Amino acid sequence: MGGVAFKVAYIGTDFYGFQRQPNRRTVEEELLNAFKKANLMDDPKSSRYSIAGRTDRGVHAMGNVVSFVTDSKVIINQINDYLVDEIQIIGKAEVPYNFKPRFAESRYYRYVLVDDPLDGRDLDVNKMIKASKIFEGTHNFSNFSKRNERSPIRTIEDINIIEKKGLIMVDVVGESFLWNMVRRMVAVLLKVGRGQMELNEVAELLNSISYAPIFLVPPDGLILMDVKYDGVEFEYDRYARKKFLKTLKTEYLQKKTIAAVQKEMMGILRD
Repeated sequence: MGGVAFKVAYIGTDFYGFQRQPNRRTVEEELLNAFKKANLMDDPKSSRYSIAGRTDRGVHAMGNVVSFVTDSKVIINQINDYLVDEIQIIGKAEVPYNFKPRFAESRYYRYVLVDDPLDGRDLDVNKMIKASKIFEGTHNFSNFSKRNERSPIRTIEDINIIEKKGLIMVDVVGESFLWNMVRRMVAVLLKVGRGQMELNEVAELLNSISYAPIFLVPPDGLILMDVKYDGVEFEYDRYARKKFLKTLKTEYLQKKTIAAVQKEMMGILRD
């Protein structure tokens, strides 16, 4: 019996998050059903099933990781045949029997910010970049998650802000993250970019014993881009990646048309 880990990509829009929930459509429930139908596992517990991270409702992924042990031959596209188009396994790796995906070397998140057509204000991206560097290093992130977190100390290895074709992308890399931590970090950067917060105020949010409420940016802009492990190399499947790309293209064109129509309607109301 050998261990296998999978890279999982999904569009999170129509799921109630990753983790299984009673009477809810979740990514994990779809995956487990597919593994059973492909005769790779009977029971998650006896198969030592484990996951890298539980993304929230509406959050997407290009590289979440799940693993388990199995006696059966693993064929990625056989599993994908039992999955909906919005979820696809795009890679796999052989791993030790005792492999635990949550103990990752690093996690990489990207948040995509879109211009607000009704706002009319330009974000000060240079100031946002300066603010982002304050997050790098090891800090107490109590203000960026639930106040009852057992260990709010986290290390941000790298954070970059990139402008690309009318979008602003915030890339964050670290070993581990608190619940909603990235979405609160991006919310703070937005406030800085809008001139609603100064750099010294960002620094004061870290390592602070006083509570400072921070709103959340929407989950639909967040992507879990990758999870990496020391000594584990994933083999990616070209057909699976191509199939998921086709699904993304279809979804993109549908939503781009809807967005264009709604933008036109907003323009009429503003005239």
